[in-house]
Order: sequence, then structure tokens, then C-alpha cells
Amino acid sequence: MADGWFTRRRFLGGAAALGGGLVLGSSLTGCAELPTGDTGKAMLNELRSAGVARLAIGNEPPYTQIKTDGSVTGAEPEVARAVLRMMGIDDVQGIITPYEGMIPGLNARQWDLITAGLYMNRSRCAEIIYSEPDIVSTESFALRKGNPTGIETLADVKADSSITIAVLAGGYEDGLLRTEKVPRGQISAVPDGRSGIEGLQAGRVDVFLLPTLSLRELVADNASDIEVSPPVPDIAPTGSGVGFRKTDGYFRDLFNEKFQELKDSGEFAAIIEPWGFPADEAINTTAEELCQAPG
Repeated sequence: MADGWFTRRRFLGGAAALGGGLVLGSSLTGCAELPTGDTGKAMLNELRSAGVARLAIGNEPPYTQIKTDGSVTGAEPEVARAVLRMMGIDDVQGIITPYEGMIPGLNARQWDLITAGLYMNRSRCAEIIYSEPDIVSTESFALRKGNPTGIETLADVKADSSITIAVLAGGYEDGLLRTEKVPRGQISAVPDGRSGIEGLQAGRVDVFLLPTLSLRELVADNASDIEVSPPVPDIAPTGSGVGFRKTDGYFRDLFNEKFQELKDSGEFAAIIEPWGFPADEAINTTAEELCQAPG
């Protein structure tokens, strides 16, 4: 579960999608060779000319969501849409892709930005650059009703080798468990949130680790027999911003400048808070701080 980019302009499969439309992205395992120098100004000109930026998303509400008409919404895409319009880029197109494919796909120029709630950590910040945070969140466990295994902390999981914990493949939580040296045999990687909940219900896993708000939405929609724990006390709050290629620093810096204007006007809070994320926590946290998170 987590960078600006491409010189592209040719949409996946060669089909030009209308602004705001949905494209299904494939998972990439390799990175294209990156150009030398800062290409951010060229990227800005290309996206202004095209009138649309392509966003890698995960279709994981409230971070990202595809509407019934195929258009993209969610906390991070809506923030990006507002900032990009201030930069002269009129619309966005959502491309659903697995989390583990987002950074390789960005560097391979399959999309222009990552707006998926791809949480910052040390390894990701070594590969791409982020905007200042637009989301700061906590992590929780999904558990069967009554918490029959008595799991309350990550330490509880590590202490009991019989416990199996589900995470999204390639997600922030996957990297966190590796960093915290949770044995691989205890970890079950699932492709999406619904699969994690179904694994709990079927007894294939004992606990599902995901951001608190994501789990609450999943459980409210799908699972009366599942409960969501309070924020896990031994996992620090985490956060995300828009991701860019390292070679697009000019574009990222201009994005941050306009993003600050959005914050100062109060519009950022109006966009982000209806999705359940407090604006103040993001405003008072820096990307530099979040990039120190393990993983």
C-alpha cells in the first residue's frame, strides 16, 4: 500500500481517453532509463497543451475512487485536480494500477503523477519525490468481531507465530512489516481491500492491516461481522502527497507553490475534510518528516 512523470501524452493502448476518464493500468516490474537533467518544465508545457494529467490511483476510498461514470475522485485526486487547474492543466484521468506498480510505472512514463495515498517512507522517497503532504493518517487492524485472537499491537502479531496478517501487495503496510521483521510466513499479500476482508471472514487470515479510514469504509460497506481497531499504538501516523519523478523537480516545486496557495485560501480544507482527513495535520507535517518513516 505506496512523483511526477512522463513525457508521455500517448495514453495506454494508444487510446486517447477523455479528461477525467478511467484507464486500467498494468503492473510494471521494471523501470525505464531516466532522462538526465530536470524535465519538469517540459512536462508542464506538455500537460498544459494536452489539457489533462494522468494519475495513478488504487481505487481505494477515501484515498481514491472511480465514479460510476468512470471519472476519478477521492481525497488525493481532488486535491491534485484543484492544484493542477491553478497550474493551467484543466483535467485529470485516473489509471488504476497495483501499488507495487505505481513507482515503476511512473518512472517508465505510464502516467504523470501518483495520487493514490502512496504513503511516504524511506525507500519510496529514495525513488521518487513527493509534494508536501495532503494526507496524514493512522493505521488500524480489521479483526473478526470480538477480536478472538486478542491482537491490539504490531508487537502482538510478532509475538505469536500462528497469527497471519493480511496487507495490500506492495502497499505501505507490506513494507512496514518487512522493516519490522515480521516473518514472511505470517504475511498474506492481497490484491485489494475487499480481498483482505474476505480473507478475514473465511478464516484465511487473523488480521488485516490498513489505514484506519480505509478499513472503516470497507467494513461499513461489506462486513457486519468485522470490526476495526483503534489506531495501532506501536505504528506511527503516516502520510502521503502527490508523487513525481525525481527528474521533474521544477514541476513538483511549482505544484508545491500552488498547493500552498490552496492551503492559505482554505480551499484545501474544504476539499480534504469531507473525505475524513484533517487538514491541519497535513498542513503541520512536512514531506521531509514523513520520508523518515520506516519501510
